[in-house]
Amino acid sequence: GMKSGLQESMKRAGVDYSLLLPVATSVKQVDKMNQEAVAANECAGETGLLSFGAIHPDCENYKEIIDDIASMELKAIKLHPDYQSVFIDDERYIRIIKRAVERGMVVSIHAGLDAGLPEPIHCPPEKSARMLDLVYSGTDCRDALIVLAHSGGCMMTEDVKKYLAGRNVWFDLAYTVGEYSAEETCEVIRAHGADRILFATDLPWNSQKADIEKLRSLDISEADKEKILWKNASRLLGLSRGELDAKSLFSPSLS
Repeated sequence: GMKSGLQESMKRAGVDYSLLLPVATSVKQVDKMNQEAVAANECAGETGLLSFGAIHPDCENYKEIIDDIASMELKAIKLHPDYQSVFIDDERYIRIIKRAVERGMVVSIHAGLDAGLPEPIHCPPEKSARMLDLVYSGTDCRDALIVLAHSGGCMMTEDVKKYLAGRNVWFDLAYTVGEYSAEETCEVIRAHGADRILFATDLPWNSQKADIEKLRSLDISEADKEKILWKNASRLLGLSRGELDAKSLFSPSLS
């Protein structure tokens, strides 16, 4: 199925690790998804597949769930404001993200347009900026642990530059590296800084191999390409394999 297809793709592209980013579309899926994530991570050494944890904004016991995710050694959670039908600056998300960040957990968030879903866009750059203000207000934590997927906001580059570029947040290049022009991707990288950009493809929508080739051909320094392809991600996720060649963050739900 999906996983064996992914492993084939990784082999073709020379990718050591891919991330499974499960999206809970209801409260009742959360426990099962997190059990599956733990099981996936136990054999990540053989498979190269690492999983994030799942949570839904309507989970009343969100503190407990995040603490459980932390104790299960899942390094991160995935949120998808469009699939979960909640705006990113909603109090229900703020409390989850704040708790996760305080626990040192990475939070990956679908940002901008989702081509498969109707309006409204639940995570536009302006709301993401407000979310960052709310999450980091009144906390000592200053670590960049929040990842806004799809170049900070899919198909919303002007607003990304206006509201988010240079802020203490990561962008990943999922989907956009394959869809944007080379110029637009470079524009995002230059505006935000390569130290805060993560390579990603968003399989199965894009090809890992093609996206890596496209990134390697961009008009940016070799050092920046290495950061984006693997150094930043290995630092953020505490992966120390020296030979880590490329990481791909992708977000189909594997439930």
